Amino acid sequence: MHYGKLLTAKEVFLKNSKFPLIAAVLIWICTAGAGATDVNIGLSANEDGVKGFYLSIGNHYNVPEKEVVVVRERNVPDDELPVVFFLARHTGVAPSVIVKMRLDGQSWMDITLHYDLSPKLYYVAFSKDPGPPYGKAWGRFKNQKKDRWKEIRLTDDEIVVCVNTKFLCERYGYSPDEVVGLRHKGDNWVSFNSSVKHHKEAKNKSAKRHADADDDDNDHGKQHGKGHGKK
Repeated sequence: MHYGKLLTAKEVFLKNSKFPLIAAVLIWICTAGAGATDVNIGLSANEDGVKGFYLSIGNHYNVPEKEVVVVRERNVPDDELPVVFFLARHTGVAPSVIVKMRLDGQSWMDITLHYDLSPKLYYVAFSKDPGPPYGKAWGRFKNQKKDRWKEIRLTDDEIVVCVNTKFLCERYGYSPDEVVGLRHKGDNWVSFNSSVKHHKEAKNKSAKRHADADDDDNDHGKQHGKGHGKK
């Protein structure tokens, strides 16, 4: 038995329509509209993630969000923004000074040592080997005696990982091990900030619901007790 070509829903609609040209135009409008919507949603979600990242950095390091944006506009990558404000806080100099040194070609370690800061500033207290991308920096500290931590030299990438991890831990109240557990494969630091933030918000909402439920149970118990006490 020979079966003819299976038609798609769109082809059936066009074939059976009394006005094929109008039908084709309608399909094009619907398809184009759906595609545009998908694109807009994607862009909006991305922009919200970046804006949320900037806002979180500003709130955590007590600087206006506008200042974070100004630093970003000087071609400092998003994942290095927390490092700028982290070092500004610990050195007591303006973020613009840190940015200038960085754009002049100095590594994050160079800037750290320039201000006589110890590399131990970047230590993150994981309870066990967290694996990549955290493991390299953690291993440098773990395999060295504490009185020699000042001799450790971290790469730019390792410092970015350490500072962003510290930022997320301090900002959202998670331990380093919990932060590692929340990260999804392929997350950059902007999207990872959004994930941790949403997880924290959901956790807080859940805790509030449980607290409200407990309060309702207690109130109900008190009213029930009063009812039985009446004569």
